[in-house]
Amino acid sequence: MTSGSSDLSLFTSDLFSPCSVDTELPAINSPADLKALPAEQLPALAEKIRQTLIETLSQTGGHLGPNLGVVELSIAMHRVFDTPKDRFVFDVAHQAYVHKMLTGRWDKIGTIRQYQGLNGFCLRTESEHDCYGAGHAGTALGAALGMATARDLNGTDEHVVCVAGDAAFTCGPVFEALNNVAAHTKKLIIVLNDNEWSIDRNVGAIAKYFTSIATHPGFASLHQKAAKFVEFVLGHDARKLAKKAEDHAKGMILPQSATPANRSLLFDEFGIRYYGPIDGHDVALLIQTFEFLKTQDEPVILHIITEKGRGYKPALEDPGKFHGLGKYNIETGETPLANKPTYSQVFARTVTDFAKEDTKIVAITGAMPGGTGLSVFKKEIPERYFDVGIAEEHAALFACGMSTSGLKPFLTIYSTFMQRAFDMIVHDMALQNLPVRLCMDRGGLSGDDGPTHHGLFDIAYLRGVPGIVHMQPRNEDEFVDMLWTMANYDKGPIAIRYPRGNGPGVTPKDKPILLDIGKAEVVADGSDIALIALGDMFPVAEAAKKLLEEKGLNVALINPRWIKPLDGVCIESYAKKVKVVCTLEDHVLHNGFGCGVIEHLNDAGIKTPVVRIGWPDEFIEHGTIPILRQKHGLTADNCVARVMAALG
Repeated sequence: MTSGSSDLSLFTSDLFSPCSVDTELPAINSPADLKALPAEQLPALAEKIRQTLIETLSQTGGHLGPNLGVVELSIAMHRVFDTPKDRFVFDVAHQAYVHKMLTGRWDKIGTIRQYQGLNGFCLRTESEHDCYGAGHAGTALGAALGMATARDLNGTDEHVVCVAGDAAFTCGPVFEALNNVAAHTKKLIIVLNDNEWSIDRNVGAIAKYFTSIATHPGFASLHQKAAKFVEFVLGHDARKLAKKAEDHAKGMILPQSATPANRSLLFDEFGIRYYGPIDGHDVALLIQTFEFLKTQDEPVILHIITEKGRGYKPALEDPGKFHGLGKYNIETGETPLANKPTYSQVFARTVTDFAKEDTKIVAITGAMPGGTGLSVFKKEIPERYFDVGIAEEHAALFACGMSTSGLKPFLTIYSTFMQRAFDMIVHDMALQNLPVRLCMDRGGLSGDDGPTHHGLFDIAYLRGVPGIVHMQPRNEDEFVDMLWTMANYDKGPIAIRYPRGNGPGVTPKDKPILLDIGKAEVVADGSDIALIALGDMFPVAEAAKKLLEEKGLNVALINPRWIKPLDGVCIESYAKKVKVVCTLEDHVLHNGFGCGVIEHLNDAGIKTPVVRIGWPDEFIEHGTIPILRQKHGLTADNCVARVMAALG
C-alpha cells in the first residue's frame, strides 16, 4: 500500500478520498446503532472515527497509527457479528480504540490512558464487549482457540474472531496455537491484519512470506472453496475479481504454484483455510467477506492489507513514531521536545559509542528499535544490530549463542517483555555462566500504559537466579558507568533495569569508570535512620531525608546500586547503628529489593526494624506516575510516616 503524497490533505492518504465529516451522523452508542446505520453512511462514519482519534489523541497520546489502520475492519466486524455474545480477541489490543468507540465508549475516548479513564488495551473489567485482556503480542490466537474449543464442548453457537497483526506471527505462541487449531475446533475466524509493521517495520522470513502473498501476481488454480467465495462476493464472473485486484489492489488471491508439490500455503499445512489478501479499507468488501466466512464450518484465516496511520499524513510518513506517542501538534505531527535525554536515549548513545571502540559488542532487540533507542545503533553500526521481531525467547537464545563465540551481546528488551525469556535466562544463560547483558528498559512503573506494561517484577524473577548480577542506576552518569561495567564483565549474565522517560539530568562524565560489583554508595552518613533507595526512588529518599531531619533525626542516605549481590557489609553496618532501616524501590514489595535486605539482616541475626516503600501486591492501574505514587504511598510523606511509626 502506498503512503499519502505531499499534495494531499493532512487527513487523507492517496487511497482515501477527501471528504468532510457528516455531522448529521447519528450517535453510535452501541453495536446496534452501527447496524442500524445505512450502508452508504459507513465511509462517512469511518472518516468521523479517524478525525475523532486524530483530534483526541493529540491531547492524550496513545496508539494512533494502529487504530487509524483498523477503522473499516472494526466497523465491518461489528456490523456482521454480535458482541458480547460473539467474541473478538485482539492481539496486543492496542488497536482496539475503534472497537471501544463502537461498543458504548465513544463519549469516553478522551479519557483513554488517563487515570480512572479507559485503558489503552482491552480490559475484561471495563466492558462486556472486551472478552479478553491483552497488552503483549502473540497471545490472542491461543486464547481464541480456547474459547472456540470451550464453545464446542458447551454446545453453544457464538463466533470467535481473532485479530492479529502480521508481526504477531513472529511469536512462538502463535505457531504453537496454529499447530493445534485444526485438532481442537472446526470453527474459528482468524484475521491477519497485514500492515508490515509491529512497532517498527517487521523483519525476518515470516514478514517476507506475507509480502510475497500480498504481491503474488497469480490467482490460478483456485480452491473449490475459494471459487465459492468469489461467486458469493462478486458474482459468477471471476474475472471481475482479477480486474479489481489489478485496478484497486483488491480481491482474493490464493498464491499457489502450478507445481503440485508446492501448492500449499503455510496455513493450509496447519489445516486452516486461507482467504485473501483483500483490501482492509473496503468496508463493503469486508462486510461481505465476514458474512461468507461466518458460514464456514472450518477454521479460516482472512488476510487483509491495511495501512498503518491511514488518514493522517504525519502518521503515514513516520509509522514507527505514531505507533504510540504522547501529545502532538495536529497540524505538523510534532511532539514536544524534551529538555534532557531519556534513559533509553542515553543507553543507545552510550552502547553505540562503546561498540565503535569494541567490535565484539552487538545489540539485539525484539521489534523495538525506537522504544529502546537502538535505532541509533541500527543506523551507525547496522552490521552488528539485530532485530529478531517479537520473539523474546529466541532473542535470549540468540544472545546466548553469540556469547559462546566471544561476542558481547546487549539484549535490550522492556522489563515486562523480558518475563517471556525467563526460562532462557535460567536454563541457558545462568546455568552456563554466559555473559549476556540484559538491558531492561521500562524497569518500574510505565504510567499510562498500565498493568500489562509496568516493569514491576524483574527484581523478583531475577533475584533467585544463581550467579546473576543485577543493578539499577540513580542518575545518567551512574547509568553510563554501569553500562561500561557490563561491557567489561565476562563471568556470567549481568542485568540492569532503568526507568521509562527522563532521569534527573546528570551529564555523564567524559570517561566512564568501572564500578565495584556489590559495593553500595553512601551518600550521607547518619545514626538514627538509614534510607536505602534504589534507582529512581532516590529523589524520594532525598526528600524524605530532609523531612526527617526537620524532626531532629540524623539520617543516612545510601544508594545501593546493586540488587544482586547486595552490599552486605554496608547494610549490616548501618542496621547495627540506626533505629530503623527503610528501603525504597520502584518494584512490587513481594520478593523485591527490600525483601532481599530483610533476608540478609535476618540471616545475620540483626533485628533492626525494616520499613519497605514500594508497590503493593496487586496489579497497578494506568495513570501518571505522580498520581499513582501518591495513591499507593511511594512518596516522601508516606516514607516519613512509616518510619516515624516504626520508631514508636
